[in-house]
Amino acid sequence: MSVSPSSPAPAENQPAASVDLAWRRHIPALAAAVAGIRKASDDWDAVSDSFCDTDGWPVDEHGYEDGKVKRDAEAWRRVEVFLDHGPEVLAGVRATARSADYAEGPISEDLRWLRGIDATLEHAGKLQREWDQILVLMDASMPGSRKLYEDRAKEERNADGWHYADELAIRGPALVRAADHLARRADAEHSAHTTRARAALARSSSEIRGTLPASPPASPAPGAPIPGRSR
Repeated sequence: MSVSPSSPAPAENQPAASVDLAWRRHIPALAAAVAGIRKASDDWDAVSDSFCDTDGWPVDEHGYEDGKVKRDAEAWRRVEVFLDHGPEVLAGVRATARSADYAEGPISEDLRWLRGIDATLEHAGKLQREWDQILVLMDASMPGSRKLYEDRAKEERNADGWHYADELAIRGPALVRAADHLARRADAEHSAHTTRARAALARSSSEIRGTLPASPPASPAPGAPIPGRSR
């Protein structure tokens, strides 16, 4: 599969030591965010039917809405984690992956899944920026009463963001798996590179020692008797 024109070029045959892996520190945060979104979804699925009749229509609308509000809030918290850490990891994966990784291998399918994650992060980021602007307007137009309107506005943002949370629960694991694989491979290649460098240095030092000229005999100390001559 060809690499997207907007993506960084794959790291073809780059020495492991030359690849910047600073993005790897964000992988655990993304893995935890995926788990959090899935838990929020599973918790809601476990109780949502209890608020509905046999045809799926809510009979306890208050409880149903409260449950969705809680789900959406928990999920959006994890979307914010993706907005903070996802773009750097995504860029790192695309800079480190090689063309062969896209064609075959353990992460080829994961890399294909990442083609849609850019749009998800972009749209979620736009929603977050719009929310920040709403807070600024609230501060300017309703000082002292912002709290009365903020909670409702936040619920609406979280509800709009559920779609992106659901997308990240699907595509996020692919990003985590690909990033983890590439980081581990770089570690292994760096270790092999270091081992080869040390072995070459050891051979070089041994060859240098083997070719050093023999040390000349020590000169007799001044005034010492010369062997074979009597006084």
